[in-house]
Amino acid sequence: MAKQKQEMLFGIRATMEAIRSGKEIEKVLIRKGLTGRLYQDLFDLIRDESIEYQFVPAEKINSLNQKNNQGVVTLIAPIAYQEVEDVVPQIMAEGRTPLILILDQITDVRNFGAIARSAECAGVDAIIIPFKNSAKITPDSIKTSAGALYQIPVCRVQNLKTLVRNLKKEGIRIVASTEKAEKFYTEADLTLATAIIMGSEDTGIDEALLRLADEKVKVPILGQIESLNVSVAASLMVYEAVRQRK
Repeated sequence: MAKQKQEMLFGIRATMEAIRSGKEIEKVLIRKGLTGRLYQDLFDLIRDESIEYQFVPAEKINSLNQKNNQGVVTLIAPIAYQEVEDVVPQIMAEGRTPLILILDQITDVRNFGAIARSAECAGVDAIIIPFKNSAKITPDSIKTSAGALYQIPVCRVQNLKTLVRNLKKEGIRIVASTEKAEKFYTEADLTLATAIIMGSEDTGIDEALLRLADEKVKVPILGQIESLNVSVAASLMVYEAVRQRK
């Protein structure tokens, strides 16, 4: 796959227009110390729309564009995220048994891409990530996914705990993959409507989120290394669902 370039916008007014027109904004980079009425209007808009932003040195901004940047560079998401409220009812309406992946605190874009590749191959219906503290859809993640991120719906939510509670109300069982579990992943019934939570390799799944799971399972580790790469563990989980359902 050809390497892609990150689409960027430069300037305050261009960024405000992009936000108001509904463009999928990945992140807004703002020069440290930027002031003024127009900047304040932009910042208010960014916060109102819950868009991720970061204050960076002027050198960073100028390295991306030295002309007419007004101290603001906006990174545009290469793929539009979808709404959970649209995706889940559509799965149900088509008479399919949902298989969903929830990624908690997985920030490495290559792991994200590898997970998406396995998920798409296994027929996973959607991947759900939080707005904050999560890998995003970037050229690197798309490349690692071998294009799978163009195919599988990816949804972003403000709060994973609220999401999980809502999925449970829809009759979807929540299965958490965690080394703290007693049961092996092959012992879970994945033929039911299921959402699998995968956590980061270093911190695992957030404790409050873990408590909401209907079932906790683990992949057996027999060697000296304490954990698998999360993309490998996710592949095992989703393909166990495939095995059981077929």
